[in-house]
Formats: sequence, C-alpha cells, structure tokens
Amino acid sequence: MKKPFPFASALIALVSAAYFLIPLYATFQFSLQMVRGEWSLAAYRAVFASDTFIATITYSVVASLVAIMIGAAIVVPTIYWVRLKLPRLRPVIEFLSLLPLIIPPVVLVFGYIRLFGSSSYLPLTMSDQGTNFLLVMGYVVLALPYMFRSVDNGMAVIDIATLTEAAESLGASRLRTVATVIFPNVRSAIVSGAFLTFSISLGEFVLASLLNRPAFGPYLVQMGQDRAYEPAALAVMTFGLTWACMALMQYFANRKPGSRFVPRLPLSSAKGISP
Repeated sequence: MKKPFPFASALIALVSAAYFLIPLYATFQFSLQMVRGEWSLAAYRAVFASDTFIATITYSVVASLVAIMIGAAIVVPTIYWVRLKLPRLRPVIEFLSLLPLIIPPVVLVFGYIRLFGSSSYLPLTMSDQGTNFLLVMGYVVLALPYMFRSVDNGMAVIDIATLTEAAESLGASRLRTVATVIFPNVRSAIVSGAFLTFSISLGEFVLASLLNRPAFGPYLVQMGQDRAYEPAALAVMTFGLTWACMALMQYFANRKPGSRFVPRLPLSSAKGISP
C-alpha cells in the first residue's frame, strides 16, 4: 500500500527553509548593489582588496587551528583515561565540559583580565604573546563542550580496552598507545570537533574585542558600523564558510571510526612474540 505524501512535514520543511534562505538571499542581493544601477561583485572585490581583512582572517584562522590542536591534545587523552580507568568520574567530567555553555564569555574574559592583568604574578595581558595565548585558550574553553561530545561519541564505538591491550602486548607505552592507536581511530570525531571549534572561533567577538586582538569577529562588527555593502558581503562569505565546515563535519561524522586504522608498531617491538 502506497504511503500518503507527508504534507505536514513538507510544509514545515519549506517554512523552515524559507525562514533561513529568504534573509540570506536578501543579504546576498544587497551585497551585489554596491555599484548603482547594476549587480556586481564590487563589494566582494573591495573586501578581498583590504589588507585589514587579510590580516584579521589570517589571525583568526591561525588562532583557531592552534585552539583545535590544543583542544584535541587535552580532550582525547582525558576521555581515553576516564573511559579506561576512571569510569566513575565520567559524570563529573561531563559536567565540567558543559560549564562553558553556562558561563558567558564576557565573564570568562574578565576573569582572564583579572587573573592575568598588570597587578597579577603572571601578567600575560601585558604582552602580545601572552594575550594571544589567553585568546587561544579562551577558544579552547568555548569549544570544549562540542569537542568533548564529538570525541566522546567517537570513542564510544571503539573497544579502547582491547586496542590498549593489543598495543601494550607489542611493547607500546601508554603515551604511544594514545598517539598511534587511539588518535587515529577517533580521527573522524576529532575532525568533527575541529570544524565546530573553527566555526565558533572564527566569528567570536567578545574575547577578541575585550582582549584587544586583531581578530575577524571585531573586524566584522567594525565594518558593520562603517560601511554598507561590504558587511553584507562578509556575512554571506562567513555563512558559506560555516556551512562548508558543517558539510565537512557531516561527511567525516558519517565515516565509521576505526574502519581503516589498526595498531602498527615496529617489528622490533614484537620480538619474542609468536604469531
């Protein structure tokens, strides 16, 4: 028997799509009207010709990539150790990972300024390198809930106990097991968390603004105050970049963790072990 067409579901999907796509189309159309009387890409050319745009987007991309590496280096070993040796602490770790969703970024950044200001024992805000470090760590904290959930879900579908025993039976240390066995097997989950971290960090405004860093978020706000058509072009490009990250995240998330990676250790580590 043929199922009836789901008119209600289709209507909800169309209304939802219209809610997002109509404003996006209006913004895109407005960004093409910089030259009076015709549609052109003049606003996009003006954006790419700006040295400030290149500098801010480069700064934010580098800061986001560093935040991704630090976040993965913290989250993956933590989840691995908790799942392997400390399962009773898992609810506590999950609660701590959700705190960035509860604490506003403005509270976080004012805490940084208070703790690492000029009157503290570690005045990181008094140098560019120190302030850059605080910004990156702020990105790590903001993206922690998403990175934690992504990696935790990826690690839930692999047998970390068996992988650990197999690696240790071949002479691998615990650190080498994490680096060469666990990391590759949760690569899809790490990539998914990395794209979420990148999307969050790229347009973040509060931390970068209050720490006075030349990031992309404050540049977007400043352009919105000074120009008319260029901010619309920047909004469309940022939206496209975010959706590209989401599409890549979905692609990697659909790949089964551990499907191609197995423990690989030098033959010298397996001396004396019979096949």
